[in-house]
Amino acid sequence: MKTITVYGPGCMKCQKAEANVRQILAETGIEANIEHVTDMQAIVAAGVMSTPAVAVDGVVKFKGRVPNLDELRQVIAG
Repeated sequence: MKTITVYGPGCMKCQKAEANVRQILAETGIEANIEHVTDMQAIVAAGVMSTPAVAVDGVVKFKGRVPNLDELRQVIAG
């Protein structure tokens, strides 16, 4: 099972990133644990300097923008 982490303080872009992740999981039927990290110290400790960011299995794949559905589909299903 994959672990997908969304990093961000809870702004609209961070919420959209999480919604996109959930949509891809629903479409593909892939099971994953989703975490949303809002603590700034934890975000910086993960090496994220701009949010939103999305990590899959501990590897940050997107930083500073909301990934689109096609990008997420490739990273999550691939």
